Amino acid sequence: MEYFTYLIDRLRESGYGHVRVYGGGGGVIVPAEIAELHAYGVARIFSPEDGQRMGLAAMIATMVSECDTAIARPTPTTVEGALGGSHGDLARVITCVEAGTLAQADLDTIRAAAARSGAPVLGITGTGGSGKSSLTDELIRRFRLDQQDKLRIAVLAIDPSRRRGGGALLGDRIRMNAIDGDGIYFRSLATRQSASEVPAYLPDAIAACRGAGFDLVVVETPGIGQGDAGIVSYADVSLYVMTPEFGAASQLEKIDMLDFADAVAVNKFERRGAEDALRHVQRQMVRNREAFTSAPTEMPVFGTIAARFNDDGVTALYQHLVGLLGGHGLRTEAGVLPVVDRHSPSAVSVVVPTSRSRYLGEIVDAVRSYHADTVVQAERVRELDRLEWAAQRFGTDAPANLPALTGAARSAVSASVHGLLDGWPSTVAQMSGDDLVTTTGTRTTTTALQRTSLSGTRVSRVSLPRFGDRGELTRWLRSENLPGRFPFTAGVFPFKREGEDPARMFAGEGGPARTNRRFHLLAEGQPANRLSTAFDSVTLYGFEPDERPDVYGKVGNSGVSIATLDDMEVLYGGFDLCDPSTSVSMTINGPAPTLLAMFMNTAIDQAVEGFETRLGRGATDTERAEVRAGALRQVRGTVQADILKEDQGQNT
Repeated sequence: MEYFTYLIDRLRESGYGHVRVYGGGGGVIVPAEIAELHAYGVARIFSPEDGQRMGLAAMIATMVSECDTAIARPTPTTVEGALGGSHGDLARVITCVEAGTLAQADLDTIRAAAARSGAPVLGITGTGGSGKSSLTDELIRRFRLDQQDKLRIAVLAIDPSRRRGGGALLGDRIRMNAIDGDGIYFRSLATRQSASEVPAYLPDAIAACRGAGFDLVVVETPGIGQGDAGIVSYADVSLYVMTPEFGAASQLEKIDMLDFADAVAVNKFERRGAEDALRHVQRQMVRNREAFTSAPTEMPVFGTIAARFNDDGVTALYQHLVGLLGGHGLRTEAGVLPVVDRHSPSAVSVVVPTSRSRYLGEIVDAVRSYHADTVVQAERVRELDRLEWAAQRFGTDAPANLPALTGAARSAVSASVHGLLDGWPSTVAQMSGDDLVTTTGTRTTTTALQRTSLSGTRVSRVSLPRFGDRGELTRWLRSENLPGRFPFTAGVFPFKREGEDPARMFAGEGGPARTNRRFHLLAEGQPANRLSTAFDSVTLYGFEPDERPDVYGKVGNSGVSIATLDDMEVLYGGFDLCDPSTSVSMTINGPAPTLLAMFMNTAIDQAVEGFETRLGRGATDTERAEVRAGALRQVRGTVQADILKEDQGQNT
């Protein structure tokens, strides 16, 4: 009810009240609400009964039928609005150009405005899956950062139409994250034919963008093969995007765009063989341009990683393109991005480096090999035990070859297994007493091994297995073992700690004052305060509390809402954050540095206020600085002490 009405209001406010809104599909919207939404302006809410009666296909057909109206109906006002910079009117004009319904007089007006504009066109093409959309987005991001959003950029992203169905997946904007500015216009287009990667109406679509006053027009075409360079005729500067996986170096001879491209990007440079691919493409460009007096490294070939934030290879490509576009009329100011004087990323770092691509597989292989060897070793121990029993049982009547067989069986058991078995009786003796005394350096620790239950039964803290078969003992020692011993399946510490700290006090709901009251209720009578804080999803994602429908309903829901330092001071009011007995943990994600800074400042402010309260006066600048420094040391010390406790096994 909140979202649909908000959407209708926003559409009407923006002048798009004619856009039809559909929803439903589940049973959470009851009939009374459906009637109310229909009255408010929602075209149709489908109920579960509609799903049963119509089915999904009929519901889709209903929407398509009701929305099947002619939108390519231009008016003189639409053309004037487009030339005046209206994104909505420009979108309608391009639709009319695509449909061929724009009057010739209006088309001549647009073409004349485009001729006066002089805005250059950057054409971006390349193989399918080379990352053209991601690279386009990163180039737009750099234009915006470098020129401080002073340029107006139009992007026309073309997707291929399918020959059989005639439709096109206009999915380029899925990869776009930098097109949200007012100075950026983005439009997806379909080729409307399968024989070419550029539609026939592209020149007039470009003219509409140029006539609308944009400083730069970027055209991204679909993925192409080796022999098509269709974008060259429409672009002042052309960029060809490829990946290191182009096959043998001889395949480069077949790529037509390497003859025409003003710049080449070898994208996804983190992949194996990228350095070699870059050299091959550079040499091919030397041959294609017959620039045999130039070094291959001087060719406009750049290694890029568009998927990596702030990749300097992309920055180098951007700066090269700016220089080329400047020669075609693009007016830019001195940029703020540092100059990059290389043609490939300075550091290639990926989540899983190529050299470690098999790392997880190696771990799996090692673990499986270890367990397989355990089975083998257990069987060898059993064989050794049987031979030793036979030697003892037969005595002097034993077969002549029995000693040799026994010796071979003993040698077949690994030294590590012999060590485990030989040390087991000593381990049993240690763990069967009342106390275990261990010495670490100069420190001696005594640990009680027996406890008495409420019924008076003595219970061992660690229960030892009672295997009669040394083969089974071998399997257990290598696969499970005691707590604190390899392979640590029972934990990394030999014993659970004796004294448990107070239970962690987990809270977070509503505003900071409400959660603070909950903390004080949980902490009442406890010897220490262990405050565990849950934040609402708005705080978790770093948003401000707002009346927006996607935010308002989540403020203070399933967590506390914290947006300011004042909120943080209210949240932990009444708790001495510098006291060693106070421990605070926060369930936080992206905004963790901000929340941590708020927490540290809250602790410092508490210390200063406490100091002034004790003195009955305000603190001097020197005193304030000393108190702030001392509070910061105390908070740091608490954090470090908590980490140290965990290292010593004092915390779970």
